[in-house]
Amino acid sequence: MAEPVDRTASDVINRYFVAQSTRDFDTLVGMFTGDGFVIDEGKTWSGRSGIREWRDKAASAYQYTTQVLQVHEVDENEYAALVRLEGNFPGGIVELEYRFALAGRLIKSLEID
Repeated sequence: MAEPVDRTASDVINRYFVAQSTRDFDTLVGMFTGDGFVIDEGKTWSGRSGIREWRDKAASAYQYTTQVLQVHEVDENEYAALVRLEGNFPGGIVELEYRFALAGRLIKSLEID
């Protein structure tokens, strides 16, 4: 059985997905530590400016909806979310794992597989 997600982690992860869904990229980028990074599609995007570039490129290339199916604790300060995306990208539907590493109320890293 998955461990329950603590309230702080749940809040951070929920806010991330709300910002992603509403395309509020200023809020989304501000949720990362200054030295945070994202790994997506085999590429690493570092720092807030790199993360902003990643979001802007994804937003201009595709339109999609996000449904969070499950969130669970992996380790202390590390959480995984199973997410279903539907949109105008190749294949149209995909389920991905978003792995978050948190530093307090900020995201240190996000890996998407």
